[in-house]
Amino acid sequence: MKFKILFYAIAFSGSVTGPVTSYAQQQEPDSIALANNEFVNNFYEALKQKGIENYDKAIQSLQKAQVKDPNNAAVYNELGKNYLSLKNYPEAEKAFMKAKDLDPKNRWYWQGLYDVYYETKDFNKSIPIVQKLIEWRKDFYQEDLVSLYMYTQQYDKALALINEMEQSVGMSEKREMYKLQIMSDNKFKKPQKETLEEAIKKNPKVESNYLDLIYLYSDSNEEAKAEEVARRLEKAIPESDWAQVSLFKFHLNNNDGDKASTSMFRILESKKIDSKIKHRVLNEFLIFANNNPKYSSNLAKAVTYFEGDKNVNVPKEVGKFFFNKAKYAEAAQYFEKGLEAKSDDIEGIELLLKTYAESAQNDKLLKKATEFIDLYPTQARLYYYAGLGANRLQQYAKAKEWLENGMDFVVDDAKLQSGFKKQLDEAKSGIAGKNK
Repeated sequence: MKFKILFYAIAFSGSVTGPVTSYAQQQEPDSIALANNEFVNNFYEALKQKGIENYDKAIQSLQKAQVKDPNNAAVYNELGKNYLSLKNYPEAEKAFMKAKDLDPKNRWYWQGLYDVYYETKDFNKSIPIVQKLIEWRKDFYQEDLVSLYMYTQQYDKALALINEMEQSVGMSEKREMYKLQIMSDNKFKKPQKETLEEAIKKNPKVESNYLDLIYLYSDSNEEAKAEEVARRLEKAIPESDWAQVSLFKFHLNNNDGDKASTSMFRILESKKIDSKIKHRVLNEFLIFANNNPKYSSNLAKAVTYFEGDKNVNVPKEVGKFFFNKAKYAEAAQYFEKGLEAKSDDIEGIELLLKTYAESAQNDKLLKKATEFIDLYPTQARLYYYAGLGANRLQQYAKAKEWLENGMDFVVDDAKLQSGFKKQLDEAKSGIAGKNK
C-alpha cells in the first residue's frame, strides 16, 4: 500500500492535499487513512485498466475515486483520456473542461481539451485553447494556430502570424504554401505590391517583405520583377539564405549552372531552411544535371548533404531517376552509395544488380550477386542474377548451380520463374557445347 500512496503522490504532486485536509477536519484518523487508501486503490486500478485498453472499467474505477475526492483535477483528466479513447467526445470535453477549470496552470489539461476539438474538427473551439497553450510552447503551438486560422479562413490573422514567425523562427515549406494560398486571393494581391515596396524602402532589413513581394510577382508571372527583388534582398541582407531559394530558380531558368550550384549549396548548408525545400531544390538540380552532364560532380556533392536522412534514402532515389533514363553508370554509382547508407535494403540491392545487368557489367554482376547471396540466402532474385552473370561469362556450370539452388526460393512470381528457366536452359546448353 505504501507503494501505491507514493505512486499517487509522485504522479499528482500533492493535487489531493486540499480536499483531503478539508475532509480530515470532520473524520477520525483511521477513517481518513481508509478513505485515502480507497481513493488510491481505485485510481491505481483505473491506470491499470487504461493501460490494457479496458476504458469502460477504467472509467468505473475513476468514478469511484471521484466519490472520495470530487474536486481532483487529475481524476477528471484521466476520465477525459478514457472517454476520448472511446470516442465519447461530449463526455471527454466535459471532463477536460472540469480538469482545466480546477487547475488552469496544468498544460496537459488544456492539451486534452485540444485533442477533443482536433479529433472532432471543431477548429473554432480549438483556437482559444491553442492560444492558451502557446504560453507553454510558443513555436510548437504557433504552427498549429496558423493552420487553424487557415481552416477557419481567417487569412488576415494567419498572414500576420506567418510574418511574425518568419522573423522569430524562419520559414517552413508548410507556411510558405499557406502564404502562397493567401497571396493568390485578389484581396491581398493588388494592394500588397505597393505596400511591400514602400515597406522595403522604409526598412530594407526586413527579409519577409522581400519574400512576400517575390511571391506576388512570381504568382503574377512577372518573373523579371521577382528576380530583381531577390537580387535586392541578396544585396540588402547578404546572409539571407531565403534569397538563394528564389535566385536558385532564376539561375536554373537562365541555364546558369554555376550560379545555380552556388545558390544550391547555400541552401543545403542553411539551418534555417526546411528539409522539404532542400529536397525540392535537389530534385530540380537533378533534372538540370541530367540535361547538363558537366554538373554531375556538383550533383554528387549535393547528395552528400543528405547523408543521415532517416526518411529518404536520397542516393537510391537519384539512382532510380538515372536508371529510368537508361543512364546505368550514373545509376549504379548512386545505388552503391544508397547501400552504404542502408546495407540491408533488398530493393536497393536488386536495383544495383539490375543496373549491372542492363549495362553488361557482368564481372560486377556475378561478384556482387554471390556476395549478397551469402548475406541473404533466401532471396531468389539474387540467384537469378548470379546465374545470369555466370552465363554471360560462359561459366555455365556455376550458372547451373546458382540457378538450381535459387529455384526453390521462387514463390508466386511467374516472370521470375520464366527467367530462371531460360537461364537454366542456356547454362545446360553451354555445358553440353563444352562437352562435345
